[in-house]
Amino acid sequence: MTPKVAAFLDSSALATPCLVLDLDRVAENYAALRHALPAAKIYYAVKANPAAPILRLLAGMGSCFDAASIQEINECVAAGAPPATISFGNTVKKPGAIAAAHALGVPLYAFDSLEELRKIASHAPGSKVYCRIAVNNVGADWPLSKKFGTTLDCARDLMLMAPQLGLVPHGLSFHVGSQQTGTVAYEMAIAEVAMLFTNLKAAGVDLKMLNLGGGFPVRYRDDVPGTDTFGDAIMTAMTKHFGNDLPDMLIEPGRAMVGNAGVVAAEVVLVCRRMPEDDRRWVYLDIGRFGGLAETEGEAIRYRITAGTGATGPVVLAGPSCDGVDIMYEKTPYRLPLDLQAGERVLIHDAGAYVTSYASQNFNGFTPLAEHYL
Repeated sequence: MTPKVAAFLDSSALATPCLVLDLDRVAENYAALRHALPAAKIYYAVKANPAAPILRLLAGMGSCFDAASIQEINECVAAGAPPATISFGNTVKKPGAIAAAHALGVPLYAFDSLEELRKIASHAPGSKVYCRIAVNNVGADWPLSKKFGTTLDCARDLMLMAPQLGLVPHGLSFHVGSQQTGTVAYEMAIAEVAMLFTNLKAAGVDLKMLNLGGGFPVRYRDDVPGTDTFGDAIMTAMTKHFGNDLPDMLIEPGRAMVGNAGVVAAEVVLVCRRMPEDDRRWVYLDIGRFGGLAETEGEAIRYRITAGTGATGPVVLAGPSCDGVDIMYEKTPYRLPLDLQAGERVLIHDAGAYVTSYASQNFNGFTPLAEHYL
């Protein structure tokens, strides 16, 4: 939690739940990523937090943007981002969305299937396309490899077909999984796609770009490698496998750009014991999995959570809704003060990413959490 956020929380009688985010920290994160990978263009993954103050800040700093929908594209343009700096990175797009992006002047389109490639050819003729490869997500707390990406052999066939459809085969992409806790997945993926670059060049398709996706982590409860560690590993692998013929490099940080800039303030709704044989207290908060903490599914993302002072004891953490799956942490050993009572404030740290964009609109009548950008 930054001093600016701490001061705001201390001085304000805030309605909860709410997110308080320090824009200066976002600017620092952008600068750190630029320093770690100066050869790469940064395309902020808008889905992590699409708030207008963040988009305006990053557009002003020269960032590019990875958008998942025409709505996100429009929000980037409204925030001052030139359409030429936007990539339509979702491999599943409506024809109308492709056409609207093309009309705006968005130049880059992701795909991982023949059907999507044909859609792009029909609705964004002449555009640059890049094919997403499915890669090993080893080390990721939030894997992404099942829903997206194709094989190297299929990607080769698709990239060879792109010119026949009137498109420009521009590059390849991969994603090593969100909250990636190690560098091995990047190193393996770079080695794989480098071979495909060579293969396609021999077949007459000279690709210009490699999109390394996101995955750069935030420190929650456990230590993770720093940004420079990832930068060093990526550049070492790129030099090893591409030599002096490096393609243009893109990265799509989302969590690493905004995660540690925000804190969620929540209120305790109830503290009770549910089973006589279980010494853990159940702590119900006014935010849960449907209120924005969707990444607690499977207890994959384990936020640091604090409240008050004094002696602590084990707890189960759950949300306020009348849904039985609205439990954030039952297996992960969380501890909170023994004297914790309803009405007290709990802080969920490093929650600037994905919380607001995952929040349901009116489930059980609960309104989405408020947002404060400092």
